[in-house]
Amino acid sequence: MKGFLAGRYINQGTYKSFQPEKINRKWHVEDMELQNLLSKADRQLGRLDMYSEYIPNIDLFISMHVAKEATKSSKIEGTQTNIEDVLLDKEDVSVEKRNDWEEVQNYIDALNNAVMSLKDLPFSTRLIKQAHKILLRGVRGEHKQPGEFRKSQNWIGGASLSDAVFIPPVHTSVNELMGDLEKFVHNSEIFLPDLLKIALIHYQFETIHPFLDGNGRVGRLLIPLYLVEKAILKKPVMYLSDYLERNRMLYYDNLSVVREKNNITQWFKFFLVGIIETSKNGIETFDNILKLKKKVELQVQSLGSRAPSALKVIENLYDRPLMGSAKAAEVTGLSLPSVYKLIGDLENLGILKEITGGKRKRIFVFDEYLKLF
Repeated sequence: MKGFLAGRYINQGTYKSFQPEKINRKWHVEDMELQNLLSKADRQLGRLDMYSEYIPNIDLFISMHVAKEATKSSKIEGTQTNIEDVLLDKEDVSVEKRNDWEEVQNYIDALNNAVMSLKDLPFSTRLIKQAHKILLRGVRGEHKQPGEFRKSQNWIGGASLSDAVFIPPVHTSVNELMGDLEKFVHNSEIFLPDLLKIALIHYQFETIHPFLDGNGRVGRLLIPLYLVEKAILKKPVMYLSDYLERNRMLYYDNLSVVREKNNITQWFKFFLVGIIETSKNGIETFDNILKLKKKVELQVQSLGSRAPSALKVIENLYDRPLMGSAKAAEVTGLSLPSVYKLIGDLENLGILKEITGGKRKRIFVFDEYLKLF
């Protein structure tokens, strides 16, 4: 990207903040390697979108994609919850893990709410603030102006401004910079391929760091929101947090290289490799879901008259692959003695696996399905 300037450092007395350049302007892409990666990323994302159209009851499986995304995105911020914990009810989560569990649940709620809101509300600062408010609801950070842009200086890394790794722009410029970002999102006169556009939006958002807390999670949440709003994906089935978590240091380094060396191209390449890799993994997951679904349906036929009830349980497990006997009774309408027998049958078939090891409040997991995520 010839002539790209990320911004400049401004002396604030005892520290220097970074003031990014605005992004709502014309862009020219000349790097042929970037063009090639862009072509591959578009192709893989198109395949993923097409694949998701052929999956029956796709919404059943999206909840698991969202749970995985929430777990991985929160893990980048230091939250220690794994996907099995996320699927438990609050009362089944150990007390020491409950705060982390609530943060991940908030991320799931924020993402689901934002996707639903896209039907009535465009990708905008209003939508971003709404998501942020849900993200910080009742958890660590709840007193850090949820749903509002910051009114003071923040920093990244270090214990204070004096030893910070990066200091975002002063709070008085946040509204103007976020307004510029929103205009860029909807400016149809600027030609920049959508995948580069969202890569740039994510970089700029993380650089502005408009909130006192939760910027990383909101910034990653913007990626699937943009892809759905622009109809690049019909359903929110592509999440980059797993890729970013596995390449965490590269992720931070590539964002820093933009500011320190005005090298946006390297960030674009890293982002597009993530789109390619994540799309391929998504297609493989969907393919494995279809194979598993077919295999399980064949296995269940051996249960004879109990097969329809077993299929009701399994259908519910695709949405949330943990279940207790009370939930199984609710789903099937069977008495508890009949449910215990049905669960025993599903255990014998290797479909369900007991994970609590206790005699009471036993929880069963659809293990093979959970492992796909």
